[in-house]
Amino acid sequence: MEVGEKIKRYIEENGITQTYISKKTGIAKPKLNLALNGNRRFTFAEYEMICWVLDVNTDKFLQPRMPEKGEREVRR
Repeated sequence: MEVGEKIKRYIEENGITQTYISKKTGIAKPKLNLALNGNRRFTFAEYEMICWVLDVNTDKFLQPRMPEKGEREVRR
């Protein structure tokens, strides 16, 4: 699940509207809607503002990507 989709689920579960997020962050509602539906990516600044409005840490909706085996050589 993409970050935008995770945020969308969170705001729906907490009764927060996209209009509220748009007004508080200054992100145009159509642009916000595209990102929440996985059709565009948030910029880091947008993501940071949304987390601030939702009063959550910026790592709340992120999942670290682990390198594939052989993608990264371990140095000793």
